[in-house]
Amino acid sequence: MGKIERLLTIIMILLKKEIVSTREFSQLFNVSKRTILRDMETLSLSNIPIYSVHGVNGGYGIMEEYKVDKRLLNTSDLENILIALGGLEQIFMSEEVELTIKKMEAMVNPLAKQNSIHLSFYKWEGRPEISKILKSCQKSIAENKLITFDYIDKNGLSTIRTVEPYQLHFSESSWYLKGFCLQRQGYRTFKLSRIDNLAIGEQSFHPREQAPEQVHTNYQDQQISIKAFISPNIADQFIERYGRESIEVDQSQRLIATIQVPQNHIGFQFLAGFGTNLTIIEPKSYAEKFRHYLLEILNNYT
Repeated sequence: MGKIERLLTIIMILLKKEIVSTREFSQLFNVSKRTILRDMETLSLSNIPIYSVHGVNGGYGIMEEYKVDKRLLNTSDLENILIALGGLEQIFMSEEVELTIKKMEAMVNPLAKQNSIHLSFYKWEGRPEISKILKSCQKSIAENKLITFDYIDKNGLSTIRTVEPYQLHFSESSWYLKGFCLQRQGYRTFKLSRIDNLAIGEQSFHPREQAPEQVHTNYQDQQISIKAFISPNIADQFIERYGRESIEVDQSQRLIATIQVPQNHIGFQFLAGFGTNLTIIEPKSYAEKFRHYLLEILNNYT
């Protein structure tokens, strides 16, 4: 951590706590007490109203008036940001994210209500492996370094790719890397869980004129509109995913959902997850393909 970032973090902590000892700061930043003393002198010279308290429970504090003046966001704003960061923490935890959360927590009024909203995600065992690849991608993006990796496509075909990395994207439950593939001579999107043996090269690259965010990336397969009878006990899942307008009631009081699904095995896998609670009505051709898909599953157990 650089000096500027350390100074900013000290201010954030003092905005929340009354008195913080030199020892606490020293252990937090893994620096000497002398370094902390110099940091406090720097803040004082910068007109930050730091004051010291001597004695056993002594340390450093910041004037109460300054705490009030420097709350650029209100408590509600800060809590909303912390909720979002809390969700990010569960899908991607790093030292940087953890430090950011501590900074934001230090700015929240200690009298404010806490934990009114809680986010929960699956703690998948494979996530630490993805996290390693994610950090390497972050590093290569920051340093404009080429990366090389083995990439396994959905058909199991493995190829070696050399890529100019530009952007990381989290969609639903998966991380993706967008970059310029030197082998394909074009922008490509790579799913991190399909990347293996990633290595950051020594060679740097100059970012291309066309920004990666201007290149359209479709993370979904080609979609098809279907209609299906659904049971009331799964209606909430369709409301969350497609909205209430996706469901209608027929004359027999049966629920009919009109939704978009991938026009391949991914769509079949999604629909099969509802078991006997879903029956495809239209189109007939898709229903027939789905039936064959289910028969193939059945054949694996006969």
